[in-house]
Amino acid sequence: MNTTSRVLLSIALCVFSSTVFAGGGPWHGKTAAVVLTYDDALNVHLDNVVPALDAHGLHGTFYVTLSSEAFRTRMHEWQAVAAEGHELGNHTLFHPCRGDLPGRDWVSPDYDLERYSVQRMVDEIVLTNAILQELDGRKERTFAYTCGDTTAGGKSFVHEIMPLFPAARGVKDTFSTLDNIDLSDVNAYGANGDSGDHLVSLAEQAVADKELIVYLFHGVGGDHDLNVSVDAHNQLLDYLQTHRDDIWVATMEELAMFVKSQR
Repeated sequence: MNTTSRVLLSIALCVFSSTVFAGGGPWHGKTAAVVLTYDDALNVHLDNVVPALDAHGLHGTFYVTLSSEAFRTRMHEWQAVAAEGHELGNHTLFHPCRGDLPGRDWVSPDYDLERYSVQRMVDEIVLTNAILQELDGRKERTFAYTCGDTTAGGKSFVHEIMPLFPAARGVKDTFSTLDNIDLSDVNAYGANGDSGDHLVSLAEQAVADKELIVYLFHGVGGDHDLNVSVDAHNQLLDYLQTHRDDIWVATMEELAMFVKSQR
């Protein structure tokens, strides 16, 4: 082996060891990955969640709906949230959902996705992106489907919006591996009434199986029918902080960019 070949082999081995063995795992060098997401731009996100995340040195993704009162009346606080390193994700302008599904009596006819066109949905999403960019100065952010719905007027809008985002979060309660994660519909566990022990057990399972778990929170200490207690949420954050060596806690945008880099 000549000198040039030895140098190239040495470089290749260094790159291989730094990417594969650093931290001992596939998720940015960690064994598992966790993304903490919070939907609908609620007052409790500003009052309970952000202070807890900051105290633990963790970042979350807040999927904000611009028509939310807590967003409209506290915009400067959301701007500060973004400045602290949290992601402001796109959760549409008016939070439209399909009203034809069971349990959807609460959906307003004005914001029923069955009455939307794909173009209207895309236009409202684009407008939401523009307003959020004015707020936080960021051109990249991720999207979360409202109610997990992906159709407007009976037609899918996924193909039309994916060029706008590095990833979109769904509502399927399953884990993901680096190989099978679908960036157009990222799985997420919808937390509601869960104990802290159960929330922690999901992270423990992700570590055991070297997988990704995305948590989907609404209320944390109230403010929504879907809710977990502040204590349960803090117990999860305590666990994630303690297990930093094993778990990569990322925003959804950071996760998406990492996954793209591996492909």
